[in-house]
Parts: sequence; structure tokens; C-alpha cells
Amino acid sequence: MSKRLQFVLLISVFVVATCGLIYELVAGTLASYLLGDSVTQFSTIIGAYLFSMGIGSFLSKYFLNDLIRWFIRIEILVGLVGGFSSVILFLLFEQVSHFRIVLYLLVALTGILVGLEIPLLMRILKDRLEFSELVSKVFTFDYIGALLASVIFPLLLIPYLGIMRTSLFFGLINIAIAILVCVWLRKEINGARWLLPQAIISLVLLIAGFIFSEELLKFAEAQAYHDSVIYARSSPYQRIVVTKSGADVRLFLNGNLQFSSNDEYRYHEALVHPAMSMVKHPKRVLVMGGGDGLAVREILKYPEVETITLVDLDPAVTNLFNSNALLTDLNKNSLHSSKLTIINQDAFVWIKNHDTLYDVVIIDFPDPSNYSLGKLYTNTFYRELRHIVDPNGLAVIQSTSPYFARKSFWIIDETLRQVGFNTLPYHAYIPSFGEWGYVLASQTSQPDSLGLLPENLKYLSRSTFEQMTFFPPDMAHTESGYNSLNNQRLVQVFEQEWSNYQP
Repeated sequence: MSKRLQFVLLISVFVVATCGLIYELVAGTLASYLLGDSVTQFSTIIGAYLFSMGIGSFLSKYFLNDLIRWFIRIEILVGLVGGFSSVILFLLFEQVSHFRIVLYLLVALTGILVGLEIPLLMRILKDRLEFSELVSKVFTFDYIGALLASVIFPLLLIPYLGIMRTSLFFGLINIAIAILVCVWLRKEINGARWLLPQAIISLVLLIAGFIFSEELLKFAEAQAYHDSVIYARSSPYQRIVVTKSGADVRLFLNGNLQFSSNDEYRYHEALVHPAMSMVKHPKRVLVMGGGDGLAVREILKYPEVETITLVDLDPAVTNLFNSNALLTDLNKNSLHSSKLTIINQDAFVWIKNHDTLYDVVIIDFPDPSNYSLGKLYTNTFYRELRHIVDPNGLAVIQSTSPYFARKSFWIIDETLRQVGFNTLPYHAYIPSFGEWGYVLASQTSQPDSLGLLPENLKYLSRSTFEQMTFFPPDMAHTESGYNSLNNQRLVQVFEQEWSNYQP
């Protein structure tokens, strides 16, 4: 075996490891986007992928001759299957009734093909390298490739290429390796002249997919959303989609509806005004989450407010809602207020390093559908919250649905009380979501009646709020325990409860 062959094959190990892990991450990310943000998705995808690689490694022993040619064939197949996997999954999500079967079949096929490659490469190299050197070099390149994939996937690939282009791009890399081996080692490969055209055709298909990926994604999202998609972008944290039907504008994050402009005023009036009206002279207000500026819009109805601090993780959301004319009209240009300071940072980290006291804290995080979000509903986070709520101030937390996720709602209430808050749970009916829950939290006496409300509110009134604090039997308090950073039981309960209402 020539030095050139050894070099090419070791580089192939690096590429195989990098591309293989990328396909695994793409499948896990897509599953969480399409099926819900859940640790279960990533866990089962990784398990299925690794198991499939084991099957591929087992099957490699049946490849006895022309190992380099087999390696090239498999590399072409990996490029096509892995490269087009995201395209297939996006396009079929709304078209097939058993989407999970398609997802796991693709994961299994990709895993088997990737699992075949490393054993084949080791057998090709074994006649020229000492066993210890062979194992050392192969696994060194393998692990370096895996490290590279795990670093660049969240930092570079998803923000700048998105999921679909990422899988297509790495499919191109697989095909490029196949072509490289074909060209450089053509004298040592039986039938190389037939393999090269196959690789080139595959390369052209992947290039076409990459070029038209935005059109493919728009088509797929048009099938997934009933209304016209007017904005879609992948940030490092989530997939952001805005749709429009007539006068109704809707925001989706990772496929989950965040608001409908037809009734968002109900949600935001219920979220903001009870706390704001109960605090005398609310001068300093903190909003965590709420990057759409709709809560800020309601806060600005109180002229005594002097400063508003908005802490939202994703700058892509705050930038969208302070620049898009349709959306700035919806939030009344609130994100351009001179009273407002926007901080794009993880609230869990930010609150630990902050000690300013606020008269009112509005917490408008997404539901605790995964552990990253679940930490924002733990007693650890709420202890930090106590340090920044003025003794005479109030905090309010959006707390999911007490009807669809009854135990989850009361876990949030119990967690707040466990760290020393007095609480007042309440709920509101939002047509787009159903019954939705909130919890008011105070460090002194339990919050009670509303204060003076701004004029011209569309939904909230004193009589309305009295009804909102009453919970009928199917939403009434149930012993559920509290949520800690150690176990994050809220995420598990939330996932179980909402799964009962998924189609």
C-alpha cells in the first residue's frame, strides 16, 4: 500500500467521523423541531443511531473482496442518504401519518452505512500498519472528527447554513471523498471508471439540492403551516417562522405557536396588568422572555414607568420585532422605546450576576418542554428571582395551561411557594391556546385585588380578574411537588401531560 493511499484513507476516517456525527445531530435537531423540544427525541435518536452503527460494523465482515471499491460505494450512499435526509424529513412531515417510522428508518440506514465504513477502512489499512499504530491512528482521526462536528454544528452550521443545507453540505463532502479516492487510487481499484460517474451524478444532485434548499424548505413549511409563511429563519437557538392569513399574524418557534395577533391581547393583558396595577408606582420593570415586545407594549401604558429591562436569549427574535413593519405595528414599536434596554443573554446566567431591585418582574418564558427551559422554572432560579424583586414588588410567571397540563401548572406554583413566595394563581381563556395559567408572586402579603387599570383594555377588568382567580374542579389545585434543578421533574410531567393532547 502506497503512502498516498494511507494518507487518503486516514483523511477518509476523519471525514467519515465528522459527517456521521453531523447526520446524527441533524436527525436529533429535526426530531426536536418537528416532534417537540424534548430530551427524549435526542436520546432515542442517538441510541438508535449508535445501535445501527453497531449493526453496520457487524455486517462489514461479509465484505470480503474489493474493499476500496466497496468503501467508495458506501461513501456515495452515505452522501446521498445522509445529505438528503433533512430534505426527505421536512417534505414528508405533513404527508405521512407515521412520520416517526420514516425518521427512524432514515436514522437506521444512515447509521448502518456509517458503521460499515470504519471497519472497512481498518481492514484496508491493516496490511501496512502495525496493529497498535493502526488502532491509534484510526481512532485518533475518528475522535478528532467527532469533536470538530460537535463544535461547529451549534456554532457555525445551524446559524449560517440551517439544518437542510448542513446535511446537504456534508453529503457533498462524503461524495467529494469518494471522488478523491476514485481519482487518486484508480489504478488500485477494480471498476473505478464505473464508480466515478456514479459519484459525479450524486455530487450534481446534492449541489442542486443545496442551491434550491431554500425553495425546498419554503415548500415544506408551506405544507406544515396552514397560513402563508412570510418569514422563516433558523437562529442558533430555534427555528423562527411568522405566518399571515388575512389580518391574523402568528409566530412559531420550533413549530410551537407563540401567539396569534387575533387574541394575543388577552394573553398579554392577563400577563402584565394584574402585577402592574397592584404595585404602587412601578418605576423599574424587568421582562424576561417576551422578545416580541408585546408585554413591553402593555407596560408602556403606565406613564410612571421609568426603566424597562428586557432579557431575551435570542437576538434574532428581538431584531425581527424591532425591524419588521408588520410586527412593529403589532407591538406599537415598543422595542424602540427610550425607556427600554434590551439584553440578549440566557436569563439563568444573567439573574445570577444581577442585583438591581425591580418593582415588577414579568416572566414570559416558553413552556418547560425541555431541560434547557425547565431550569428557568426551578427553585434554584426562583431563589435568584427573590433577590431582584423589591420587597413591595411583584413577579408574574406564565405557567402553561392548568387545563391541559394541570400538574405542571401547580408544580410551578408550589416551586414558587417552596422558596418563600406568596402566590396567587389565575388563568385566562385564550382562543388560540385554550385556558392559560399565570402565577403572581410576592415576598410580603399574598397579592389580592387589582389596582387602577389603564383605559381601553380589550379584555381585563376587575370583574374579569375575579373570575380568573377561580379554578373549577378540573383545574383545581392538586398536590404535585416542586421542581428542582437536580431532577427537573416538571419537564417530565409537562411532556407526559401535553402528549395526551397531541394529534
